Amino acid sequence: MPGAPVKPELLRWARERAGRRVEDFGARFRKLAEWERGEARPTLKQLEDFAKATYVPFGYLFLPEPPEEHIPIPDLRTIRHEEISHASPDLLDTIHAMQRRQAWLREELIECDAEPLEFVGSARLAEDAEGVGREMRRMVGLGDGWAEAVRTWREAVGELRRAIEELGVMAVINGVVGNNTHRKLEVDEFRGFALSDEYAPLVFVNGADAKSAQMFTLAHELAHIWLGQSALTDTGVTSLPAQETEAWCDGAAAEFLVPAQELKACWRDIRRAAAPFEILARRYKVSPIVAGRRALDLRLLSREAFFAFYEQYAARERRQRSAAGGGDFYNNQNTRVGERFAVHVILAAKGGRLSFKEAYDLTGLRGGAFQEYASRLGVQLP
Repeated sequence: MPGAPVKPELLRWARERAGRRVEDFGARFRKLAEWERGEARPTLKQLEDFAKATYVPFGYLFLPEPPEEHIPIPDLRTIRHEEISHASPDLLDTIHAMQRRQAWLREELIECDAEPLEFVGSARLAEDAEGVGREMRRMVGLGDGWAEAVRTWREAVGELRRAIEELGVMAVINGVVGNNTHRKLEVDEFRGFALSDEYAPLVFVNGADAKSAQMFTLAHELAHIWLGQSALTDTGVTSLPAQETEAWCDGAAAEFLVPAQELKACWRDIRRAAAPFEILARRYKVSPIVAGRRALDLRLLSREAFFAFYEQYAARERRQRSAAGGGDFYNNQNTRVGERFAVHVILAAKGGRLSFKEAYDLTGLRGGAFQEYASRLGVQLP
């Protein structure tokens, strides 16, 4: 039979791995059903196109049987308290890309005689989560009055991300794979992950999630860094995690964002207000959802009252998000790549310690886009 020597089960595996049906490919691969039944074979060029369409490494399609892919970090995601064992190509590619960034920056920092970060792995599950949350807040620099410099809680996400990067943690917020807007990350699959390392820790937040959720996820993943534990998570403001580690990180994140003592002190004055959660949101520069969940955890209101508010607020936010634009490409790179990491890569390329091709691969930027972003970060390239 003419065509590329690929087994039908490999083609079926690649399609299912991408979460696609035969019909989804339409006229692009008209004989896909025949290929999967072994009645015909694709040409080498068709097979290359198919690999790109399903985001499968081309060489995988010539294996004797479908490979067993594993999520390379501990997976703490659950659905109704049941563990999840699979991952989409988009999630796997995102984790692998962040691991490559981390590995390169770790080596770069060690070669530059950088000191390890003492806070990485400094906490234990046996410790009080709220106490660790207060220490995280102190280390990041969120002291009293930090919110006055920020106009809205939406801007606070950016401020918090930058503050975390100043601490030495790569903080990435992205809703797509790299800069590929055709490969959107699904919130139903994951909300974030942490890659712990004493030199180059990294936290990743799914930017496809609502801003109100991103703030909490950012703090939650930072708590994993404090524990010194890499993890893939789907915890959210409204979730009740079944695993001890996730519950601990939720507690640390909540105290980090909205200190319990301060909230209890002001609740008496605002609990009968028309919009108490919005008042708290303005005070702490978190979303009203985070403020409401914190009040729920401290038993200042009932679950019924919180979830009634949550449904109304979430619906309003979805309408606002659908009307919003995509933003400036280069400003987006500050969250998708991170200024700290980008500057290290750019300077290494400029100094000849890294080829420009490697720099392009690490940042996901090419040619003129890489040059322009470097310029915006204050680095002029030849």
